[in-house]
Amino acid sequence: MAVVASSDSAASSQAEISAEIAAIAKEYERDGRLETQARLDYPPYRSSILRHPTKDLHHADPETIELAAPVFGPQDVDPLEADLTIGHAGEPIGERMVITGRVLDADGRPVAGQLVEIWQANAAGRYIHQRDQHHAPIDPHFTGAGRCLTAPDGSYRFMTIKPGPYPWRNHGNAWRPAHVHFSVFGTAFTQRLVTQMYFPGDPLFDLDPIYQSIVDPRARERLVATYDHDLTAPERHTGYRWDIVLNGRSSTPFEPQESS
Repeated sequence: MAVVASSDSAASSQAEISAEIAAIAKEYERDGRLETQARLDYPPYRSSILRHPTKDLHHADPETIELAAPVFGPQDVDPLEADLTIGHAGEPIGERMVITGRVLDADGRPVAGQLVEIWQANAAGRYIHQRDQHHAPIDPHFTGAGRCLTAPDGSYRFMTIKPGPYPWRNHGNAWRPAHVHFSVFGTAFTQRLVTQMYFPGDPLFDLDPIYQSIVDPRARERLVATYDHDLTAPERHTGYRWDIVLNGRSSTPFEPQESS
């Protein structure tokens, strides 16, 4: 769920935000440097200035942190947790879909045993969260969170409902493209990486400053899943495929680890 911007930020219009996005894109094209990750401070994303440190970070001993950090193992993650459509008294509302893919390293090798977590809005674009006051219905049969461990071939698979877009107060009449949040753990809590997966052909891509904060077009496209008809089941669900690359020049864009 996006952070709500201040009332002054919300006074900006979509036209103003779009003009700023276009100006930054032109500057990036002229500069010629390659940026594959989201910018930490991206002015069209108004609250980004409040979401990262402005002072030097303090070094910490990772081993000391891990003494108090959560741990998990295969016995802690039930395969049923990867199905977000079950666990309630009734069926959730919306387009049922499968999301699957592989977690890979820079050389294309599978990364097994990784904890992959997802969370998302429901089909109406509403999160089950006390701070989400969007005027859309809560689905009592959809919590919107799941997790699984990657298989030996690096694969993950979730059954869920396609989320809807939702408004946020970055600027006047701002809407987020439909997306699913992903979290990938390494072997320790401090190695956690967080990103978002989007759906192909969304008309809100060009208007969204969070998506556009990844200024390289090809890097942005790595956040967009591919519709795969072979994953569909007749009269049951559609299917999307999306690989996560942890490092290297073709890595998936992740949220800056320095942000809150």
